[in-house]
Amino acid sequence: MRTFTILFFVLFVATGLLAEGNVLHVKQGASGEGTSWADAFGDLTEALEVADYGDQIWVAKGVYKPSSRDRNANFEVMDGVQMYGGFAGSERKLEERDWTQNNTVLSGEIGSVSTIDDNCYTVLYTRNVSEETRVDGFTITGGAANGLGEKGDLRRCGGGWFNDGEGGNSSPIVVNCIFINNFGRDGGAVYNYAKDGICQPTIENCQFMNNKADLDGGAMYNESSRGVCNPILKDCKVANNEATYGGGILNYSQQGESSPEITGCSFKDNIGYVRGGSIYCSEEGGKCEPSVAGTYFSDNRATVGKDMYEEKMINRRDDAVVSRGKVTKL
Repeated sequence: MRTFTILFFVLFVATGLLAEGNVLHVKQGASGEGTSWADAFGDLTEALEVADYGDQIWVAKGVYKPSSRDRNANFEVMDGVQMYGGFAGSERKLEERDWTQNNTVLSGEIGSVSTIDDNCYTVLYTRNVSEETRVDGFTITGGAANGLGEKGDLRRCGGGWFNDGEGGNSSPIVVNCIFINNFGRDGGAVYNYAKDGICQPTIENCQFMNNKADLDGGAMYNESSRGVCNPILKDCKVANNEATYGGGILNYSQQGESSPEITGCSFKDNIGYVRGGSIYCSEEGGKCEPSVAGTYFSDNRATVGKDMYEEKMINRRDDAVVSRGKVTKL
């Protein structure tokens, strides 16, 4: 019986009949069950609720908001789900989409457009998801984590995306996304949270523009408290973001490690109102040593602070190009 089962499995693999994940379709204005573009979901939240590990969600151009008008609502992507934007709404193959032409927006603007006080606290949420999880081809905007709470509270951190690795490992892949006009007290656009856990997302060919933090990390806040928070950034643009410390990125390590790997990126016109126009590191008994290579820094501004990393980079032109940049370590 065991031999028959093994042969049966091998036959399925060899013939390509082994079941793969489903493709769920989402299109603005539709009202179907997601089986095709003609039968697409109209609600992205509904698609995310039924998606299983290995499924793909194809989302056509348009603006999508969480179906609930509760500020705690967000788009939660579960482990192993791959969510792609940038479709016109007729493609048969993933390779046919054009995410640069078919703008697919995930918005936290669920209330009045005149204030952010009724927006979603965070637009996108992942918790303890693997690298098999992917978000690709979206504009993420309108998150407003302006609530009260401690560090690591969704109401306060990560207006655009909160990546939660507390007590586990959350290392998804985010590609071809634009994070714009998000707000948070910490982590205006992104908050990577590695308390007693691991956060090592790969973020590639993304843009972080016009995001703001009341406190720290205008574009991104990487927190490690007794954990490891080492995101990988490749070919990303970080521009016109603002915070008190770390206009672009703030790395915080408390008895842990927060050492992102940054390659081929650019930091331009970011503001740290106290220190760290582009990147700022804060250590409390931990390790905070970003690896920066092939990265351009220009016109980032801060009020005070000695730019220790900038001094190192000026002497190592193979690693980074610095022009009035601010890469600061506490």
